Amino acid sequence: MDKPDTAPATPKGIVDPLGMARRIRLATYPPAAALAPFVDYYWMVEWNMGERAPEIQRVLPYPNAHLVFDRGRSAIHGVVRGAFARSVAGAGRVLGVRFKPGGLRPFIDHPVSTLADRTMPIDEVLRVPGGEAEQRVLAAAGDAGMVGAAEAMLLAVLPAPDPRALLAAQAVAAAAAVDGPASVAALCAQVGIDERALQRLFSNYVGVSPKWVIQRYRLQEASWRLARPGAPDLADLASQLGFFDQAHFTRDFTKLVGTSPLEYWKSQQAPGQGAA
Repeated sequence: MDKPDTAPATPKGIVDPLGMARRIRLATYPPAAALAPFVDYYWMVEWNMGERAPEIQRVLPYPNAHLVFDRGRSAIHGVVRGAFARSVAGAGRVLGVRFKPGGLRPFIDHPVSTLADRTMPIDEVLRVPGGEAEQRVLAAAGDAGMVGAAEAMLLAVLPAPDPRALLAAQAVAAAAAVDGPASVAALCAQVGIDERALQRLFSNYVGVSPKWVIQRYRLQEASWRLARPGAPDLADLASQLGFFDQAHFTRDFTKLVGTSPLEYWKSQQAPGQGAA
């Protein structure tokens, strides 16, 4: 556990990767084999702003639920359908457990869609009082100690594998592919499920609709590409990602990210990389 698991230094979904790299440490760690059917990875975020004013870090969330250990606000978070914003101030650290799409469902007794844009107490899954669970994790020494404390509690409530959760994860993975389906009908054809069954599966296990998932991955891919050097061809990018035209792409991107694709690209260019 001394070294982080291999993961992108600036994951897709980070709205300001250039700024984040300057002020936040992000590391990820793989789960134990027994938890692998349910958990993608553990993530650690640590920061020290010193005397600087608080800053807002925004994220375009994936279709994943998270168990988050955060001083005074630990909770299980359902999928956030808009952009997620967090004020970063002072110094702190947070440990999160990113469930696979469908991975939280075997731990709870209700559809994951009931948690969309909502949270639930961590003791409803861990069966340990929330304050005690938070203390066990946040008082542990280093990343390895925090991950170990969280993992021990999850292993103590390990559910039986659920084939429907695996199917949900496979369907989301198909939607996430760079050249993946751009419509719900295409996703249904790819995974071999009719549309009504796919809608029920996503409501129960993922927490959001197939259409939402497809669009979110396309917009995350767009923001990731626009954060890289090189002047973008927005019409070509819109076409590659399956948008009807550049106008639809610009509208959807601006609505979610809060700025147009071109202005976003400019904001992510380091000095000397060509932003006007």
